[in-house]
Parts: sequence; C-alpha cells; structure tokens
Amino acid sequence: MHIMVTNDDGIHAAGILALAEALRVLGTVTVVAPDRERSAAGHSLTLHSPLRVYELREGFYAVDGTPTDCVNMGIHSLLSVRPDLVVSGINHGPNLGDDITYSGTVAAAMEANLMGIPAIAVSLGTFDRQGHFDAAAQVAVRVARQVLANGLPADTFLNVNIPDCAAEDMLPPLITRQGTRSFIGNIIDKTDPRGRKYYWIGSDEPGFNDEPGTDFHAINRRHVSITPLHLDLTNYESIRILGGWTL
Repeated sequence: MHIMVTNDDGIHAAGILALAEALRVLGTVTVVAPDRERSAAGHSLTLHSPLRVYELREGFYAVDGTPTDCVNMGIHSLLSVRPDLVVSGINHGPNLGDDITYSGTVAAAMEANLMGIPAIAVSLGTFDRQGHFDAAAQVAVRVARQVLANGLPADTFLNVNIPDCAAEDMLPPLITRQGTRSFIGNIIDKTDPRGRKYYWIGSDEPGFNDEPGTDFHAINRRHVSITPLHLDLTNYESIRILGGWTL
C-alpha cells in the first residue's frame, strides 16, 4: 500500500510527524505538506503564482502552497505511484460542525476524494501543541486499516475527530453527523505605529450545539467521532419548495 500524508499545520507540525510514523505499519508513506501553517485555507488552489517544492529528506516534501495544492502536487507530480489512500492531519484542534468549510485539513481529504482516492481527515480535539498525538495516530491507523480493507462508499470521505486523552480513556468510536454551532464574528480594529488602520478577523469562542448524534456531542464525551462527508451541497428539500416559485 502507498499512503500520502498531508496537513494544514505545516510539515514540521507534531501531528503530521506522529501520523506519518504510525501509518508506516500499513505501507509506504510519503509526506507532501505545506512548508508553513496554512490553517483555515479551505479548499483553495494557488493559480496565479508558481509553486516551489523542497525535499527535506526522502519521502518528505514541503510545498509553498495550500493543502489542496499539496494533494495535487503529490498525486500528479511527486509520487511515482498513485496513492491507495490520502490521510490529512493530525490537525492541531478539532474540525467539527460548520468549521469544516474553513478547514484546510478537511479540504485536502476532499481534494483526494475528487480524484477518486479514498481519504481521511484526522483532527485532535485540542490546540495544545503537547496533545496526545501518538494516541490519536493509533486511532488513525485503525480507521485507515478499515478503509484500505473495505473501501468507502462512492463520493465519500471521512472526517475523524479524536478526543485529547490517553488511549485507555477514549470511549468507542461513533459514526456521527456534522453538527452546527452558534458563531459570533468579530473584527479587531486597531492602529499601527504609523497611524494606519488595520483589521484582524476573529471570533468569540464558538458554541457548538450539543445535539445527540453529532460530531461535537461525541467528542464532548470522549468518543472518537467519524463523520462520512461528501461534496454535494445541494439542499434537496429546497428544490421542491423553490419549484413552486413563479420565475
């Protein structure tokens, strides 16, 4: 088996190093990841400037682009064979609910899915750089083994969120749905030393809706959350409702 690993925290992040090392039990691992942090890059491609690639050591490639760029570079240029699986992560921080639309981690798995390659996005439920990445990596290996053995349904990739705790403290994995959150946006407005205005986009601490069956509900109770995702964003119920409009 040949597995490609990427992320959005950068090639030197603790999460990707733990993930790449753990996945070696399943086959050959090649890392193609951004040369620096690209969190919240979403599903963006670099189209108006060239990309540069640096081979840090054998099987480790740093790309000065987004996670989506990395998946494209790996599959179409850097890897000598088409990968059997793409695993993105381990992200420093969860990717739950509506936040997946911003996530470079999830977007990398989405890009692989568009190319017909089974893909998994893996995130750890903490922003602490000293989180339980080794325990999370072992969960990722178990999920990856199942995907390699059984495949995935058509047009499906997995968003896996793992509680930040020791392996023995985790509860059994749950298959979940994408949750929702109450988002309060915030723009920080300040003046630099030269008297020029600048703005910093941020938000207050998000409040996830703790609904049974959702990714947040599972993580909040120390379960591993496994959410099957796909790219069809069509609201099919609205097709029926909008069909009644006079246009």
